[in-house]
Amino acid sequence: MKKVITFGEIMGRLSPAGYGRITQAQSLNITYGGGEANVAGGLAHIGIPAEHVTCFPNNELGKAATGYYRQVGVDMSHTAYKEGRLGLYFVEFGAAMRPSKVTYDRADSAFANLNPADFNWKEIFNGAGWFHWTGITPAISEAATVALSAALKEAKAQGLTISADVNYRKNLWQYGKSVKEVMPDLIAQCDIIVCGKADAEDILDIVPDGRAKSGWHDICIQIKERFPNLKKIINTKRGQISASQNTLSATSFDGSKVIKSDTVEISQIVDRIGGGDAFMAGYIYGNLVYGDEAKSLAFAVAASALKHTIEGDINLSNLDEIETVMGGDITGRLKR
Repeated sequence: MKKVITFGEIMGRLSPAGYGRITQAQSLNITYGGGEANVAGGLAHIGIPAEHVTCFPNNELGKAATGYYRQVGVDMSHTAYKEGRLGLYFVEFGAAMRPSKVTYDRADSAFANLNPADFNWKEIFNGAGWFHWTGITPAISEAATVALSAALKEAKAQGLTISADVNYRKNLWQYGKSVKEVMPDLIAQCDIIVCGKADAEDILDIVPDGRAKSGWHDICIQIKERFPNLKKIINTKRGQISASQNTLSATSFDGSKVIKSDTVEISQIVDRIGGGDAFMAGYIYGNLVYGDEAKSLAFAVAASALKHTIEGDINLSNLDEIETVMGGDITGRLKR
């Protein structure tokens, strides 16, 4: 099977033990995470060859982060190293009515200051069949946007399937370009995007105009008219009962019909960070293995639901576990 390539920043993740708060902490646990890299990690863990491309500081933190993703089978052979710092984020885990909280410390990282010339995309995409990125990368810096634009141009030239989670992070767009200036040209290169109503409005100025019963279906019609090369638009829907209990489902639009998944209840959340990345990894797996949209959505929702039960950014669920939940069994019955 051809390789899946992802591109984006990986940060150090620091969190108190258990459900402690930062103000209480006398020590912090460290792991590593990044939206695109988590997709590669989730795919590698269930047998899909995956490579993540990034830039790290040339120090022990950069080496540790590289090793962390290699442990789950992600190819990191095109990692660039340079002077600078590793971006960080701090996580407090919520419970019941207290939400989880994330605090970022990522400004002026090595990735933000990367050299686009360090990435030979023609070589990187040799033997690849899919390229995935997110709206976080072009928000970080102009250098990251230049590198991503070059990647998209080469991926398109080589005929890769291109997907993006266009998620808008308002506080990241600080380098002089706005999301509305940058993102439309990048989205135009894609085959598949993850996009909800809020992102459509923030990034594309698209709001429901009454052409469909569903507001999301409505914005999808308009997105497809603006970007006719898009093959599919997908989105997840989260029901927030509490910080400890959610529901999850997904929807897909291919330009003519809407397909909806069943809803899965997540009754005890351990760690919700990386849930969207696990969904995307599951969706890519479904496309590559099943070739069926309904099955791809069901597998993706099951993968994401299981990620909520696993500590860390990467979905370490096994294939049989995901297929069990995909089949409707959420009992968590003891396996032995």
